[in-house]
Amino acid sequence: MAKKREKRECRAVVLEPDAAGIDIGAEEIYVAVPPDRDEESVRMFSSFTCDLHALADWLVQCRIRTVAMESTGVYWIPLFQILEARGLEVYLVNARYLKSVPGRKSDVSDCQWIQYLHSVGLLRASFRPSMDICAVRSLWRHRGSLLQMASEHILHMQKSLSQMNLQIHHVLSDITGASGQAILDAILAGERNPVQLAQLCNCRVKSPREKVAKALEGDYRPEHVFTLKQSLDGYRYYQRLIAELDREIQHLLQTLPSAVETVQEMPRRTKHSAFQRQGHDPGFDLRGQLYRIAGVDLTDIPGVSAVTAQVILTEVGPNLRRFRNASAFASWLGLCPENRVSGGKVLSCKTRKVKSRAALALRLGANSLCRAKGYFGEFFRRMRAKLGTAQAITATAHKIARVLYHVLLTKEPYAETVFHQSDEHARRRAEMRLRKHAALLGFQIVPTPARSTT
Repeated sequence: MAKKREKRECRAVVLEPDAAGIDIGAEEIYVAVPPDRDEESVRMFSSFTCDLHALADWLVQCRIRTVAMESTGVYWIPLFQILEARGLEVYLVNARYLKSVPGRKSDVSDCQWIQYLHSVGLLRASFRPSMDICAVRSLWRHRGSLLQMASEHILHMQKSLSQMNLQIHHVLSDITGASGQAILDAILAGERNPVQLAQLCNCRVKSPREKVAKALEGDYRPEHVFTLKQSLDGYRYYQRLIAELDREIQHLLQTLPSAVETVQEMPRRTKHSAFQRQGHDPGFDLRGQLYRIAGVDLTDIPGVSAVTAQVILTEVGPNLRRFRNASAFASWLGLCPENRVSGGKVLSCKTRKVKSRAALALRLGANSLCRAKGYFGEFFRRMRAKLGTAQAITATAHKIARVLYHVLLTKEPYAETVFHQSDEHARRRAEMRLRKHAALLGFQIVPTPARSTT
């Protein structure tokens, strides 16, 4: 059996003779090179930084030009960066491509199997943006984690208020707003008069002050007041961290190259509603920075806010030329069906399970168009009536992704007239098919005059 396996491997066409395979672990890293490059073709290295540099030196000594490794947690990031700095072409491979390992399962056989698959050209590298985009992406993902931790403290505050029977959430839409924080500070300072607390509301609060005063009558237990104080302090602590992080993100965004030579004014929006800054948006002009980097206003696309555009640019980058077309971009996002056909029978046509922050942002944007006016709103409601809500969200997110690809590639502003022209062409083709079919049956189609709307 061993001789047959050697003959079978010799007959395989080697497309990458200078390829190596790496199996990454938390403490040990196994590397395999072609047998003719070293007497010991498989070596084990520790995960310390000095050992990673020794690994890179050994690969250079073995005349390796390209390396394939499996994406395992975050353990691959230091080695990936070191090998990339040495000038090696690094393939970060999806784990699902390496599941079928023949023979017994071990770290040695894993790295040899990866090296063999890479040498015969059966592995594809995962998409990874440039290093400057990755730096902004790391900070932006950390910002999302800080927002989640701050929201947990909001829940703790609401729990403490409910335990004291303070129904502030019935009269204020946001307890972390200016009015809510003023009332909480007064409560923690010792104020218990509901009328005095109600007077701290901002003039923009629509709830009557009498109703606010009734909502602030409660049972002020010391233990609940203490937990409210700590929760409010924790929330404000994370808000200070987010503000500090926003300044660092702004600094990194300013270092990114501009898509246009001269900074121009923001173009006029085609959306019906004016641009409004959301509560969780960064403190700086994020929309202006995104326009400078992308060269086009992405927030003008329906379902795309400033935060959604930031997620797209940090996860993918402003340059989408690595994707051959819009269909490949949508497939990478997991927003198109993955048809599995065997023996002429369709086994499955569901979308792939992809954990992509960009795809999640597009799905959230598509879900917000359920009541929107315009082409995308009509498209979402038509797909929802035809396929259901879940499939309608996916179909709308897929269409938004194709629009984003076209806008980022051509730098042309979004125009909804293209969809109306496409619909008009489809209507004309349908009319031609009906007339042709009617003529074959001996009938003639007579259009009815349009009804007056007055």
